[in-house]
Amino acid sequence: MLKILIPTLMLVPTAWLSPAKWLWSTTLAQSLIVATLSLSWLNQTSETGWSALSPYMATDPLSTPLLILTCWLLPLMILASQNHTAAEPINRQRMYITLLISLQIFLILAFGATEIIMFYVMFEATLIPTLIIITRWGNQMERLNAGIYFLFYTLAGSLPLLVALLILQNTTGTLSLVTLQYSSPLALSSYADKLWWAGCLLAFLVKMPLYGVHLWLPKAHVEAPVAGSMVLAAVLLKLGGYGMMRIVMILEPLTKELSYPFIIFALWGVIMTGSICLRQTDLKSLIAYSSVSHMGLVVGGILIQTPWGFAGALILMIAHGLTSSALFCLANTNYERTHSRTMLLARGLQMALPLMTAWWFIASLANLALPPLPNLMGELMIVTSLFNWSWWTLALTGLGMLITASYSLYMFLMTQRGPLPSHIIALDPSHTREHLIMALHLLPLLLLMAKPELLWGWVY
Repeated sequence: MLKILIPTLMLVPTAWLSPAKWLWSTTLAQSLIVATLSLSWLNQTSETGWSALSPYMATDPLSTPLLILTCWLLPLMILASQNHTAAEPINRQRMYITLLISLQIFLILAFGATEIIMFYVMFEATLIPTLIIITRWGNQMERLNAGIYFLFYTLAGSLPLLVALLILQNTTGTLSLVTLQYSSPLALSSYADKLWWAGCLLAFLVKMPLYGVHLWLPKAHVEAPVAGSMVLAAVLLKLGGYGMMRIVMILEPLTKELSYPFIIFALWGVIMTGSICLRQTDLKSLIAYSSVSHMGLVVGGILIQTPWGFAGALILMIAHGLTSSALFCLANTNYERTHSRTMLLARGLQMALPLMTAWWFIASLANLALPPLPNLMGELMIVTSLFNWSWWTLALTGLGMLITASYSLYMFLMTQRGPLPSHIIALDPSHTREHLIMALHLLPLLLLMAKPELLWGWVY
């Protein structure tokens, strides 16, 4: 663990001590080295589950893909932010990079933690850098409003979790994930126990977000700068799924009955947010709502609690992380050229930037889960495990997948096809930097088709 954590910590002095003209290239180079080193974790999936064990940190087949995704994303965020922070004073640029680095440190500590309280503290700590990034570097004036939504939704959800964890510590005597899996499940009998159950899951359902408590997400995404949107979509939503997977193992007996309403909410949310996407005019808002819809499937897959559901949820989380992050980068490249997120004002871009259209096409197809991409593998596993529970779910998931395909194609056709509007006359050509970002997002996605067992988690 330390061979990744120490270089990541040392990125902070790099960001503050590098000369101004080398700032972006040195931080990018060092973070890319850390990301490459993190791939060595894939080599350690052991039979017993936990590897790279130390007193506080460890990796296992569930956290390894998420840890690597976290490390992989930092260089991409640095690459993507280079242009829109270029006009700022150098100290603010350093501060911006430091916030991104601190976010990665907290996320590594959260996904690697073996103690649930440590996971909880890091889960909360990720709020602070994200909040500063949204409220200080956001695009529009509503960014403060978005920051307040983000903060209070997440805090209101996660305070009951702290109480729930303290009660769990009192009853079982430990909060270590290594030993908790061997403790006998708690007999949930009274009403207070049911409240405790809800307290355990609520924080993660808000973070995912479950339909109904999702209102912070589109606001936060739309107002955040490109790096904020990328890290929110790619990693921060996955904290919720990861936490749910860890905690559901402890909540055994009653979960079967208690999770029904949440599964129904999640599946209903897939259809509702998909329908919202179909009539969306704002490009970033569309991608943000599509995240809610995909995470609805993940919530369903986790709460079903079958091996297939868990594996499908993990695969979809990783695949969605790479895809939606790529889409936010593409939306940002459009925004930097046209200074508008409204799809009607910036369309027909295939005429002006044909190579970007190829990236748009691949990202849109990944978003609608084209076979044989991991997105489809995750969705199919979740749909199968839900169908095994109740065949009525097939109507909801099938309709959801149909709507997903519709809005993905709608997004692609609106931005790329048709005549180029007359008000777009002087477009900058696309830069090598932008093509590199897209390649580093979509190549891992395509390569994972060749070795999907890296993502299967405990099932493998």
